[in-house]
Amino acid sequence: MPKRILQGTVTSDANAQTVTVSVERRFTHPVLKKTIRKSKKYRAHDPENTFKKGDVIRIQECAPVSKSKRWEVVDRV
Repeated sequence: MPKRILQGTVTSDANAQTVTVSVERRFTHPVLKKTIRKSKKYRAHDPENTFKKGDVIRIQECAPVSKSKRWEVVDRV
């Protein structure tokens, strides 16, 4: 089964080897037929601390690295 890849914006790089990524998804409301934007934050493993706040990056699912990290940074968009 392929691993999911998401695209989002780095919202925090304060922790060592970790970035917080905000991923936004758009969908049409089933009743109102209006486009809605929802965002969710993911913690991703960044071993070299190369990404800074505001960067647009791709993250990919991986085995658990810590209590809250289940994603790893793939590359910059």
